[in-house]
Amino acid sequence: MARTIAITLRNNWKQTWSSSLQRTQIIIGSILVIVISCMMPTFFNLIQKRTGPVLNDWVLAAVPPHNVSWAIFTVIWGVGFYSLWRAIEKPTIYITYLWTFIFVTMLRVLSISLIPLDPPKGLIVLTDPLTGVFYGQSNITKDLFFSGHTSILFMLVLCLEKKSDKILAGIATFIVACLLIVQHVHYTVDIIAAPIIIYPVYRFVKFLLG
Repeated sequence: MARTIAITLRNNWKQTWSSSLQRTQIIIGSILVIVISCMMPTFFNLIQKRTGPVLNDWVLAAVPPHNVSWAIFTVIWGVGFYSLWRAIEKPTIYITYLWTFIFVTMLRVLSISLIPLDPPKGLIVLTDPLTGVFYGQSNITKDLFFSGHTSILFMLVLCLEKKSDKILAGIATFIVACLLIVQHVHYTVDIIAAPIIIYPVYRFVKFLLG
């Protein structure tokens, strides 16, 4: 069984790699993600020094803040690793997610730059030992509009192909969105805006990839 799976995976990647277009998409996309990841700590530390308004959010006002970091990252990394396996099975999923991530990250950098906000009242800092390196040495609390955690999961909803996988990622997105509210990490508008913004970006990427 394991040998059959290994052969299937090898054939899938061999077929994908044999396409010069897809090979180029993987190489350039992977390099861009590395470059962006190396630049993000500097960006986050810069935006952390700015000041902005505190929004009047009636949803947050009705929800007492609690630290649910462990639950947030259990869901994110659980679904993330499951989706990684799906991407290993089918390289086109990896390519689509890779390029959607690139464009969403650039758009998020732009939106955060143009819309400075101070964090919500009652914020409990969200820390993740696995991705904290991308945030530099500081606790970043001003990367608000629009939500990165919601974006990452909703991109999986769009990029995964099996209906059951999409449902799983959709449930995970909803759970994390609710938990971000509980921890007062984001304003409600940050979370609601994420899928609205990301869907057209995803459609653009699909058009671009051909």
